Amino acid sequence: MTFGNILRELLEDNNITQKQLAEELNIAATTVGNYIRGIREPDFEILKLVASYFNVTTDYLLDYRLDITKTHKEDELINIYRCLSDEKKELLLEQGKLLVNFERNKQ
Repeated sequence: MTFGNILRELLEDNNITQKQLAEELNIAATTVGNYIRGIREPDFEILKLVASYFNVTTDYLLDYRLDITKTHKEDELINIYRCLSDEKKELLLEQGKLLVNFERNKQ
């Protein structure tokens, strides 16, 4: 997945416009649009700002995984978890445990 696609997903998932992100990062809205379209790539400083803004890693933004068994979906799940309140994190963990037990009992 490209940086632009990942950035688009983050914007959509968080209901943030390109213009809002650009204002937060103090860059031009057209620059954000160019990132999304794959015309430009961010420099290291902007990459770190985007990661910090969305509370994700730069590896996530670059779709880079050292462990090749880990998928983008796993990174996405971690990102979702990190965005939740402590109470909602506990709920998500409990639901996950129920799903795992359900799968085990099916076998």
